[in-house]
Amino acid sequence: MSAVEICHLYVSRGHNFVGRHGREPDTHAMIEVPVIECVAGRGIRADRYFDFKDDYKGQITFFSLDVFDELRAALKLHDYSPGAARRNVITRGVDLNDLIGREFEIQGVFLYGTEECRPCYWMDRAFAPGAHEFLTGRGGLRAKILSDGGLRSTALVPASAR
Repeated sequence: MSAVEICHLYVSRGHNFVGRHGREPDTHAMIEVPVIECVAGRGIRADRYFDFKDDYKGQITFFSLDVFDELRAALKLHDYSPGAARRNVITRGVDLNDLIGREFEIQGVFLYGTEECRPCYWMDRAFAPGAHEFLTGRGGLRAKILSDGGLRSTALVPASAR
């Protein structure tokens, strides 16, 4: 596998779309962070899917910045963040579908690609009408975390006061 660039990292405390069929989405923000802590078999500390279910296949999710840029151009979207896709790791330099059914390593963290992170009808709401169809077959990757470790982003993330 070639080098993978981690362009952005996101976590969210809650679910906006899971379990909300027929209702309005919730309003839990995707928070961009410089580092995420991956915990084997459990997920990303401080994320909504941490300890979500035993052996959960989406402990960490990936999305391609290249696909995001194509989506923005195709739907003429301005002022959108890749965080709107509600994926944890935004990458460049890898075809995420090639990692389905494979073990791989990024920055010393070992992972297993379980399946495509299939887009759903909510993508039309998160971005714009047509996003769901555009992202079909390239909605990202769901993976299991096989080893503990941290992933770091190349993005400059503004500091926030606590």
